[in-house]
Amino acid sequence: MRTVHAYAAPSATEPLVPTTIERRDVGPSDVLIEIRYAGVCHSDIHTVRGDWGPIAYPQVVGHEIVGEVVEVGAEVTKHAVGDRVGVGCMVNSCRECENCKAGMENYCLKGNTQTYAARDRDGSITQGGYSTHIVVDEDFVLKVPAEIPYEAAAPLLCAGITTYSPLAHWNAGPGKKVAVVGLGGLGHMAVKIAAAMGAEVTVLSQTLSKRDDGLSFGATDYHATSDDATWRELRNRFDLIINTVSAPIDMRKYLSLLALDGTFVSVGAPPEPLPVHVFTLFGNRRSFAGSSIGSIGETQEMLDFCAEHGIAPEIELISADQINDAYERVLSSDVRYRFVIDTATLAG
Repeated sequence: MRTVHAYAAPSATEPLVPTTIERRDVGPSDVLIEIRYAGVCHSDIHTVRGDWGPIAYPQVVGHEIVGEVVEVGAEVTKHAVGDRVGVGCMVNSCRECENCKAGMENYCLKGNTQTYAARDRDGSITQGGYSTHIVVDEDFVLKVPAEIPYEAAAPLLCAGITTYSPLAHWNAGPGKKVAVVGLGGLGHMAVKIAAAMGAEVTVLSQTLSKRDDGLSFGATDYHATSDDATWRELRNRFDLIINTVSAPIDMRKYLSLLALDGTFVSVGAPPEPLPVHVFTLFGNRRSFAGSSIGSIGETQEMLDFCAEHGIAPEIELISADQINDAYERVLSSDVRYRFVIDTATLAG
């Protein structure tokens, strides 16, 4: 076992604190990664504060991880020492179910092994990327193209793939009208990716305070959902709506914006249910769907797509002692658009 520096939540109500954790020895198919940067995702906050159910403490979160390979197991063929790599939201799956065999490990029928707060194959609880090192099976490690700025690459491993996957699946592209609900960590990536795919992109946000940003990311239109005129003007407009917010919304209003055979996809995960009036779906043969991160293959495809199109998240680099302040700022929407931890600061 290897002891490494980390930042952990001691409980649902206490601030995160510096600590040390143990990483397993490098097995035959494992890769040891020295983590350089770790993104701060809203899911991290939901998890440590118990919003999505009880977890075991202390808990190290973080599933937007980039770093350098420093050791490989004897049977590893996909990665080598010195490679620049990434780890996203999952670190294993059963590999035997129908979905895994189809290359969709994120929908593993037995449940994929999440990067943190999950039961690992050795029975321990997985600990995430707010740490200096991590050991991961080579099949769940991604190659990070050199064209993507190192410190900005981390959020692609969650925010990037979480929005890329539904955009690709529902064929966002030329001739398609796509709306993005919320311009935060997920939303700003959805805008950049959808625009690069060739779609006509509209941002739906509570106010127009981020309008200039949205347009600079590739949106062609920007509307305030607090304005009643928005709902009248955009009725029956969109082929695809990507909802990135983790808060309750009026589904009747949003579904009314879908065109014939349009789909509303939620990637934000509010703790509360999102009630849907089925009659709203009858009009225009609308669909309401969800999407969960992406497969390893999709994630690599996304990274290569972002490298090709010059796409990277907008980030604010922070040190470890700023993590708790960053959490409060995320909750008050005071970040443009993703915090990234410089993990060199974890050791003090």
